[in-house]
Order: sequence, then C-alpha cells, then structure tokens
Amino acid sequence: MGNRVSREDFEWVYTDQPHASRRREILAKYPEIRSLMKPDSNLIWIIIMMILTQLVAFYLVKDLDWKWVIFWAYTFGSCINHSMTLAIHEISHNIAFGHYKAMWNRWFGMFANLPIGVPYSISFKRYHMDHHRYLGADGVDVDIPTDFEGWFFCTTFRKFIWVILQPLFYAFRPLFINPKPITYLEIINTVAQITFDIIIYYFWGIKSLVYMLAATLLGLGLHPISGHFIAEHYMFLKGHETYSYYGPLNLLTFNVGYHNEHHDFPNIPGKSLPL
Repeated sequence: MGNRVSREDFEWVYTDQPHASRRREILAKYPEIRSLMKPDSNLIWIIIMMILTQLVAFYLVKDLDWKWVIFWAYTFGSCINHSMTLAIHEISHNIAFGHYKAMWNRWFGMFANLPIGVPYSISFKRYHMDHHRYLGADGVDVDIPTDFEGWFFCTTFRKFIWVILQPLFYAFRPLFINPKPITYLEIINTVAQITFDIIIYYFWGIKSLVYMLAATLLGLGLHPISGHFIAEHYMFLKGHETYSYYGPLNLLTFNVGYHNEHHDFPNIPGKSLPL
C-alpha cells in the first residue's frame, strides 16, 4: 500500500475539449434532440420532498446516542445530502425554472442548499460553468486536482485518505487555483445557511446539527455514491477525458452518471439524458 504509482504527472493535451464539436455534430444529425432542452418541474417537488425528509430526520436523531447519530448520518443522511448536491448541480444549469427565470433558479438553489449545512449553491454555479466551458484547463477547471494532490497522494494508502478528504479538497481547491471575488448572492447564501444551522441547533440541539454536517462530509467522501467524482473525468483510457456510468446509482444522482451525455448537452435535464 506504500508503493508509489507509476504515473508522475497529469496527462497533458493541447486540443479543444471535445464536447462542443460533438454537440454540433449530434444536433446536425438528430435535430429533434432540441425538444429535450426544457425545464424539469418535477425537480422542484423532488427537492422539496428531500428537504422535508431531512427535517424529519433532524428531529428523529436529536435524542439518539452519538453512535446512532453517526450511523444514520452515513447510511441515510449521506445519501440525501449527496443527492441534494446533484440536485443543486441540475439547478446550476437552470433546469428547475428554465433559462428565462435564471434568478428563480439561484434562489431555489439556496433553498435546496439548506439541509447540506454548508453554503455551496451559488459558488458551485460560478465554478461549474468554468468546468463545462474550460474542461480540464489548467488553472481554470477546479474539478481537476492540484499539482500538490497529484504529487503527494501517490500511494494506495494516501489515495485512500484523499478519497476520505474529498469534500475538503473540493471546497478549498478553488481558493488556491482560481479564486473569484465574492458576490452578493454568495453572501446571501452564506447568511441564509448560517441562519438555518442556528435554527436547527436552537430547536433540536447539537446532535441534529452534527447529523446534518456529518451526512454531507461522509456522503461526499468515502461513500459509494461518491464514486462519480472519480469516474467522471479521471483518465482511464488514453484520449478520453469524460466517462459515463449507467448503473443503478443514477436513480439517486439525477443521472449524473450519464456524464458524456451531460457535457454534450448540459441544458437537458438529467431525467431525459437516457432518452
């Protein structure tokens, strides 16, 4: 487990990312695909139900022993909160209310953010658009690990630790690679989230708050659903920078596994990608 891996650097390519040209070619051949580029109103109701589910869970765990708080955070809450991050991913593409109501999507994204416990929605939108526009671009696409991550996490054991700490790297990597000025929407997102966290603590106590935060950290770290972080863009076949997964976990992740398809058509709702 302490042996270093054979690769010592990233795979460097000097061609444009392929999805824009693929999109043009596919639409030229199958123009009917444009009919799928529309909002998904069902997403709104699914998110509301997920939030209500977590509110019930916050109440139920408030008097449990700590071991059960962590148990339910990992086995149940983690699935809800990870799924919610991918609902926010859908919202970042204006899937909930459409492109003509972009601000409705931003406000709804803040609402969806609440059970995650950490302000996330608005900043994610800003950086995720760069990920699509400049896929894999050094110093711009913050989904790509830093040079330090590639150098230090170079053994099996260290990679295991890296997977556990994935949510922390995902959160702090943008601050080092491509920091952006803070916007007023990010401030509102942060104030709303802190207010919600305080309310949860005030009414239901520390265990409910820890359950919420642990569900997020555990669900985005060493967790089956988190496999998509590695599967999406880490190169396994030379020349292929995006990969798709077609298994059952797509039911919990708004079909984010259909990742080639998503990058080809980011304004098609996840539910329609298998079509």
